[in-house]
Amino acid sequence: MTSLSRPIRRAASATLLALSISFFNSALAAKVGDLEVVAELPIRPGNVAPSADNRVFATVHPLGAPAAAQLIEITGRDSYKPWPTNTVQRGTAAANDAQIDTPLGIAIDGKNRLWITDMGLNLGKTRLWGFDVATGDELYRIELPADIAPKGSFIQDLAVDDKEGWIYLADIANPGLIAVEISSGKTRRFSGHAALQAEPDARMVIGGVPIQFQGKPANVAVNPITLSADHATLYFGAMNGKTWYSLPSKLLRDGASDEQIAAAIQRVGAKPVSDGAATDAKGRHFFTNLNDNGIDLLDTDGTLKPLVRDARLDWPDSVHVGHDGWLYISVNQLYKTPAFTGGADSGTPPYRVMRVWPGE
Repeated sequence: MTSLSRPIRRAASATLLALSISFFNSALAAKVGDLEVVAELPIRPGNVAPSADNRVFATVHPLGAPAAAQLIEITGRDSYKPWPTNTVQRGTAAANDAQIDTPLGIAIDGKNRLWITDMGLNLGKTRLWGFDVATGDELYRIELPADIAPKGSFIQDLAVDDKEGWIYLADIANPGLIAVEISSGKTRRFSGHAALQAEPDARMVIGGVPIQFQGKPANVAVNPITLSADHATLYFGAMNGKTWYSLPSKLLRDGASDEQIAAAIQRVGAKPVSDGAATDAKGRHFFTNLNDNGIDLLDTDGTLKPLVRDARLDWPDSVHVGHDGWLYISVNQLYKTPAFTGGADSGTPPYRVMRVWPGE
């Protein structure tokens, strides 16, 4: 690859410095709960992930209208581009083995690798893709075995442990936790536990209207998952759930029995009905609150409280902690898609990527 000339390198460095100063000054001026628009889009962002150099990436939600791209980089307040290229994603073409099909979960690890869960809703198999953020090069493509991720799975969220070399996944269709070793593709599934199931009293009600999913009251099982800063603890909970749980991640890696894993699950605290969650270096947990158009904070003292409420947070889907200290949120009006309405798509663009300041 041809190296950049010195003037171009200086210009690129100056641009990055200016962006960094802008983000720093923005954080200095921000107050807890301040909410900002990062981008307004004509397509539904699925999940969103910020990189260490202040770039923002998002999947395009597969429950929305067919789109020309499945994985994008936000390039401005009202602009985006397919990332890393058009050729790696199927767009509106038929699903195939060579291209990304229906991604949703996204994360960027400490080695500057961008990971997505490709649920394969059209292809019929689940895959993990890993890319180098700096170059866009494909690094990994891991297909999950059919006995771990059978056809009909909805393996959405993920948490990446780049220290031990494992990825943890949540399957909401066949409620379970899945661990995947990056280097070998070795997998482990844990299922059948009550903590993975939806809770009967955690109803989804938005704007006073009970939400249906595929013709029945929404009752979605384990979905948001996160890791502690040292990656020793995996946190998880149901979308239709009011309880946030923890589990030593080592048990999933080391082949512990289902009985040992079940015995190690602990209640961490309360959570709202939520599609996404994030855990920061201080051990604070942040949840998208679907019913109340907001983001909630489960503090280190066990207190669950609102961080922000705003009508623009119309189905806050995912939340990720940025290196700049902000929480990045995808907002996509998902309950207005045909899978929820049973008819036409009633969503109204723009769909948004936003960020909220959680405090120091």
